Amino acid sequence: MSSEDDIYFYEPAKGHGLRHNPLNAIVAPRPIGWISTISEDGILNLAPYSFFNAFNYVPPIVGFSSVGYKDTVRNIERTREFVWNLVDKTLAKAMNETSAAVGPEVDEFALAGVTPVASRLIKPPRVGESAVSFECRLTQLVPLLNVSGAEVGSWLVLGEVVGVHLRRSTLVDGIYDTAAAGHVARGGGPADYFEIGPDNLFRMNRP
Repeated sequence: MSSEDDIYFYEPAKGHGLRHNPLNAIVAPRPIGWISTISEDGILNLAPYSFFNAFNYVPPIVGFSSVGYKDTVRNIERTREFVWNLVDKTLAKAMNETSAAVGPEVDEFALAGVTPVASRLIKPPRVGESAVSFECRLTQLVPLLNVSGAEVGSWLVLGEVVGVHLRRSTLVDGIYDTAAAGHVARGGGPADYFEIGPDNLFRMNRP
Protein backbone atom coordinates (compact mmCIF):
# COMPACT_ATOMS: atom_id res chain seq x y z
CA MET A 1 0.00 0.00 0.00
CA SER A 2 1.33 3.43 -0.97
CA SER A 3 1.79 6.22 1.53
CA GLU A 4 0.32 9.65 0.90
CA ASP A 5 3.84 10.90 0.15
CA ASP A 6 3.92 8.47 -2.79
CA ILE A 7 0.66 9.80 -4.30
CA TYR A 8 0.51 12.63 -6.82
CA PHE A 9 -2.90 14.29 -6.40
CA TYR A 10 -4.52 16.96 -8.52
CA GLU A 11 -7.97 18.42 -9.18
CA PRO A 12 -8.64 18.38 -12.94
CA ALA A 13 -10.49 21.71 -12.79
CA LYS A 14 -7.28 23.33 -11.51
CA GLY A 15 -4.96 21.61 -14.00
CA HIS A 16 -2.78 18.54 -13.74
CA GLY A 17 0.62 20.29 -13.66
CA LEU A 18 2.24 17.59 -15.78
CA ARG A 19 3.72 17.59 -19.28
CA HIS A 20 0.66 15.83 -20.68
CA ASN A 21 -2.81 15.11 -19.30
CA PRO A 22 -2.54 11.60 -17.78
CA LEU A 23 -6.27 10.77 -17.97
CA ASN A 24 -6.13 9.27 -21.46
CA ALA A 25 -3.06 7.22 -20.53
CA ILE A 26 -4.73 5.86 -17.39
CA VAL A 27 -8.03 4.89 -19.04
CA ALA A 28 -6.13 2.94 -21.68
CA PRO A 29 -5.70 1.22 -23.96
CA ARG A 30 -9.12 2.02 -25.40
CA PRO A 31 -10.81 0.42 -28.41
CA ILE A 32 -10.84 2.74 -31.40
CA GLY A 33 -14.24 3.80 -32.65
CA TRP A 34 -13.57 4.00 -36.40
CA ILE A 35 -16.95 5.32 -37.41
CA SER A 36 -18.33 5.53 -40.94
CA THR A 37 -21.37 7.65 -41.77
CA ILE A 38 -23.02 9.24 -44.76
CA SER A 39 -24.47 12.73 -45.03
CA GLU A 40 -27.95 13.53 -46.28
CA ASP A 41 -26.25 14.61 -49.52
CA GLY A 42 -24.54 11.23 -49.90
CA ILE A 43 -21.01 12.30 -48.88
CA LEU A 44 -19.10 9.55 -47.08
CA ASN A 45 -17.39 10.24 -43.77
CA LEU A 46 -14.91 8.09 -41.84
CA ALA A 47 -13.35 9.20 -38.57
CA PRO A 48 -11.66 7.62 -35.51
CA TYR A 49 -12.82 8.21 -31.93
CA SER A 50 -10.72 7.04 -28.98
CA PHE A 51 -13.61 7.27 -26.50
CA PHE A 52 -15.45 4.14 -27.64
CA ASN A 53 -16.81 1.00 -26.00
CA ALA A 54 -19.64 -1.52 -25.66
CA PHE A 55 -22.37 -0.85 -23.10
CA ASN A 56 -24.96 -3.64 -23.32
CA TYR A 57 -25.37 -7.27 -24.40
CA VAL A 58 -29.07 -7.59 -25.30
CA PRO A 59 -29.69 -5.63 -27.35
CA PRO A 60 -26.05 -4.98 -28.18
CA ILE A 61 -25.31 -1.27 -27.71
CA VAL A 62 -22.03 0.47 -28.51
CA GLY A 63 -21.14 4.09 -28.17
CA PHE A 64 -18.54 6.78 -28.60
CA SER A 65 -18.00 10.32 -27.42
CA SER A 66 -17.16 13.18 -29.76
CA VAL A 67 -15.33 16.19 -28.37
CA GLY A 68 -17.12 18.80 -30.44
CA TYR A 69 -20.11 18.58 -32.78
CA LYS A 70 -18.27 17.10 -35.75
CA ASP A 71 -19.42 15.86 -39.16
CA THR A 72 -19.83 12.34 -37.78
CA VAL A 73 -22.25 13.48 -35.08
CA ARG A 74 -24.16 15.69 -37.49
CA ASN A 75 -24.55 12.83 -39.98
CA ILE A 76 -25.72 10.41 -37.30
CA GLU A 77 -28.19 12.88 -35.82
CA ARG A 78 -29.75 13.42 -39.25
CA THR A 79 -29.63 9.86 -40.63
CA ARG A 80 -29.68 7.92 -37.32
CA GLU A 81 -27.20 5.35 -38.67
CA PHE A 82 -23.47 4.57 -38.43
CA VAL A 83 -20.96 1.72 -38.76
CA TRP A 84 -18.16 0.81 -36.38
CA ASN A 85 -15.10 -0.71 -38.10
CA LEU A 86 -12.30 -2.65 -36.40
CA VAL A 87 -8.77 -1.25 -36.70
CA ASP A 88 -5.89 -3.72 -36.81
CA LYS A 89 -2.20 -3.00 -37.44
CA THR A 90 -2.62 -3.16 -41.22
CA LEU A 91 -5.24 -0.38 -41.02
CA ALA A 92 -3.55 1.82 -38.40
CA LYS A 93 -2.02 4.22 -40.93
CA ALA A 94 -5.29 4.57 -42.84
CA MET A 95 -7.17 5.15 -39.59
CA ASN A 96 -4.67 7.85 -38.65
CA GLU A 97 -5.18 9.54 -42.03
CA THR A 98 -8.90 9.86 -41.30
CA SER A 99 -8.17 11.85 -38.13
CA ALA A 100 -7.15 14.84 -40.25
CA ALA A 101 -9.30 17.95 -39.89
CA VAL A 102 -10.89 18.28 -43.33
CA GLY A 103 -14.07 19.84 -44.63
CA PRO A 104 -17.42 18.03 -44.72
CA GLU A 105 -17.16 17.72 -48.51
CA VAL A 106 -14.09 15.44 -48.23
CA ASP A 107 -14.62 11.67 -48.57
CA GLU A 108 -12.29 10.15 -45.95
CA PHE A 109 -12.60 6.69 -47.50
CA ALA A 110 -10.83 8.10 -50.56
CA LEU A 111 -8.45 10.14 -48.41
CA ALA A 112 -7.30 7.03 -46.54
CA GLY A 113 -7.38 4.72 -49.56
CA VAL A 114 -9.86 2.24 -48.08
CA THR A 115 -12.86 0.66 -49.77
CA PRO A 116 -16.50 1.52 -48.96
CA VAL A 117 -18.59 -1.65 -49.06
CA ALA A 118 -22.36 -1.57 -48.90
CA SER A 119 -23.91 -2.47 -45.56
CA ARG A 120 -26.79 -4.98 -45.43
CA LEU A 121 -29.34 -3.04 -43.34
CA ILE A 122 -28.30 0.62 -43.26
CA LYS A 123 -27.04 3.24 -45.71
CA PRO A 124 -23.53 4.08 -44.41
CA PRO A 125 -20.93 1.73 -45.89
CA ARG A 126 -18.44 -0.31 -43.91
CA VAL A 127 -14.67 -0.39 -44.46
CA GLY A 128 -14.06 -3.35 -46.76
CA GLU A 129 -10.56 -3.97 -45.41
CA SER A 130 -11.77 -4.21 -41.81
CA ALA A 131 -12.13 -7.72 -40.36
CA VAL A 132 -15.15 -6.71 -38.24
CA SER A 133 -17.89 -4.14 -38.72
CA PHE A 134 -21.03 -3.32 -36.75
CA GLU A 135 -24.03 -1.78 -38.49
CA CYS A 136 -25.69 0.50 -35.93
CA ARG A 137 -28.85 2.54 -35.55
CA LEU A 138 -28.86 5.53 -33.22
CA THR A 139 -30.61 5.02 -29.88
CA GLN A 140 -29.44 8.09 -27.95
CA LEU A 141 -27.50 11.28 -28.63
CA VAL A 142 -26.58 12.80 -25.29
CA PRO A 143 -24.86 16.16 -24.68
CA LEU A 144 -22.37 15.66 -21.85
CA LEU A 145 -22.69 17.91 -18.79
CA ASN A 146 -20.35 19.01 -16.01
CA VAL A 147 -21.27 18.87 -12.30
CA SER A 148 -22.99 22.24 -12.61
CA GLY A 149 -25.30 20.90 -15.31
CA ALA A 150 -23.71 22.96 -18.08
CA GLU A 151 -22.98 21.39 -21.48
CA VAL A 152 -19.26 20.80 -22.07
CA GLY A 153 -19.38 20.68 -25.88
CA SER A 154 -19.08 16.89 -26.20
CA TRP A 155 -21.68 14.36 -27.32
CA LEU A 156 -22.18 10.71 -26.37
CA VAL A 157 -23.52 8.70 -29.30
CA LEU A 158 -25.15 5.36 -28.49
CA GLY A 159 -26.33 2.91 -31.12
CA GLU A 160 -27.89 -0.53 -31.27
CA VAL A 161 -25.89 -3.04 -33.29
CA VAL A 162 -28.32 -4.40 -35.88
CA GLY A 163 -25.83 -6.22 -38.10
CA VAL A 164 -22.39 -7.77 -37.55
CA HIS A 165 -19.79 -8.57 -40.23
CA LEU A 166 -17.02 -10.99 -39.16
CA ARG A 167 -14.20 -12.16 -41.38
CA ARG A 168 -14.27 -15.96 -41.03
CA SER A 169 -10.56 -16.04 -40.16
CA THR A 170 -11.38 -14.30 -36.85
CA LEU A 171 -13.43 -17.32 -35.73
CA VAL A 172 -11.76 -20.37 -34.17
CA ASP A 173 -14.12 -23.26 -33.41
CA GLY A 174 -17.00 -20.82 -33.32
CA ILE A 175 -15.28 -18.41 -30.90
CA TYR A 176 -14.08 -14.94 -31.87
CA ASP A 177 -10.30 -14.84 -31.38
CA THR A 178 -9.56 -11.33 -30.10
CA ALA A 179 -5.81 -11.88 -29.91
CA ALA A 180 -5.53 -13.25 -33.44
CA ALA A 181 -7.61 -10.40 -34.82
CA GLY A 182 -4.88 -7.98 -33.74
CA HIS A 183 -6.99 -5.13 -32.40
CA VAL A 184 -5.22 -1.76 -32.22
CA ALA A 185 -6.14 0.37 -29.20
CA ARG A 186 -5.44 3.98 -28.28
CA GLY A 187 -3.04 4.65 -25.43
CA GLY A 188 -1.97 7.87 -23.76
CA GLY A 189 0.16 10.77 -24.86
CA PRO A 190 -0.06 12.36 -28.28
CA ALA A 191 0.81 9.26 -30.31
CA ASP A 192 0.68 6.04 -28.27
CA TYR A 193 -1.14 2.95 -29.55
CA PHE A 194 -1.14 -0.71 -28.54
CA GLU A 195 -1.63 -3.87 -30.56
CA ILE A 196 -3.37 -6.80 -28.87
CA GLY A 197 -1.75 -10.16 -29.58
CA PRO A 198 -1.48 -13.72 -28.22
CA ASP A 199 1.35 -12.73 -25.85
CA ASN A 200 -1.06 -10.40 -24.01
CA LEU A 201 -3.60 -13.14 -23.29
CA PHE A 202 -4.28 -14.68 -19.89
CA ARG A 203 -7.43 -16.37 -18.62
CA MET A 204 -9.37 -16.27 -15.34
CA ASN A 205 -12.66 -18.04 -14.77
CA ARG A 206 -15.27 -16.20 -12.73
CA PRO A 207 -15.90 -17.58 -9.23
